Amino acid sequence: MQQPEQQRAHLTHQWLAKADRDLLAAERALEGSPPLRDAATFHWQQAAEKPLKAYLTWHDQLFRRSHNLLYLVEECETVDLDFAQLREAAAELNPYSTEFRYPGDVEEPSSEAADRAGRVAREVVQFIKVHLPEDIHR
Repeated sequence: MQQPEQQRAHLTHQWLAKADRDLLAAERALEGSPPLRDAATFHWQQAAEKPLKAYLTWHDQLFRRSHNLLYLVEECETVDLDFAQLREAAAELNPYSTEFRYPGDVEEPSSEAADRAGRVAREVVQFIKVHLPEDIHR
């Protein structure tokens, strides 16, 4: 059953607002001393995930609960094939949803990896915002 446009617009806007907060959280995590690169890369991944969900929400496309960016990109591709351009970014950011969140043998990401994740996440967010009505992401 399709949601009314006003309801979809509101929820889409909320997803985008959460993504913007993830971008801010990542930036602040890197400003600290010491910089929290593990937390930053997690938030970069989240910042890319939420606009994908926003796009699907706007287009009234159901999606399962998932942090898998490749899955979300594929779901977006069912609406707009341009989203195939995000596959490489999704593959790059995907591991950050869990890789540094839990104890294990994985070391903290390097400064370069954290910076690159930030650039990629911002590009994903911008790409998606261009594909949504402007009044939703202001």
